[in-house]
Amino acid sequence: MSDHVTNEARVIPLRPAPSEPSRTPPVADAPARAHRPPVLVPRRGPAAPAPSAREPLWRDLVGDVLRRERLAQERTLKDVAEAARISMPYLSEVERGRKEASSEVLAAAARALGLGLTDLLSLAQRELNRHTRAESVRGRSAAAPSSGSRSSGSRYDGMCLAA
Repeated sequence: MSDHVTNEARVIPLRPAPSEPSRTPPVADAPARAHRPPVLVPRRGPAAPAPSAREPLWRDLVGDVLRRERLAQERTLKDVAEAARISMPYLSEVERGRKEASSEVLAAAARALGLGLTDLLSLAQRELNRHTRAESVRGRSAAAPSSGSRSSGSRYDGMCLAA
């Protein structure tokens, strides 16, 4: 008398198939047959606002900072990868924003460049602030001419990372 658990995963579709009819879960009093988990169909609710197409990804910002620092020190990718004990192809992908590196990898790459993790993240934050200010200036200039006075909204210069 043991409960046998099947090794099946429940699939939750991100997009409904265009021509596939919606299946319903099995009814409790249906005849005994092989148990299939119900297919969950996403609810159709109000669409969330799409993020700005020009909003940078964190991995792009961090990768740009790593590459800029490496080139400023006139070091090769191979040299930094060996010092950080990271594979050269992986470090290249991190620099190009193709990989979302862990904090351990970022700290090792930063140390290999003579930076601390906080230095790396601060430089990336500055880059994000610069990008955000540039976007807000473009948005304001396109919407209406500025009167030269600062808006009443507060400006946030902090950084918060949560795991």
